[in-house]
Amino acid sequence: MTQDLHTAINILIVGMITVFIVLSLVVLTGRLLITIVNRWADKQARLQKESSPNIFERPDPLPSHIAAIVAAVDVVTQGRGHITNIRRDK
Repeated sequence: MTQDLHTAINILIVGMITVFIVLSLVVLTGRLLITIVNRWADKQARLQKESSPNIFERPDPLPSHIAAIVAAVDVVTQGRGHITNIRRDK
């Protein structure tokens, strides 16, 4: 009986240590992945911001933007909505 209890305690300890190590690896790998993705996403956002002009910096909307807004309102309201004014909020 004593030998069986000793074996059971050893298996319990080895199992708990194994679970702790595996879960620690999962947490550390997840944190590393999040850090890498955040750095990559920030870099991509900066590159995109530098390469593409901001449409909201224009004083007046482009005709293509007006057409897109009118079409979106028409689809969403099923033809019952109408655009009366387009202005930029600050």
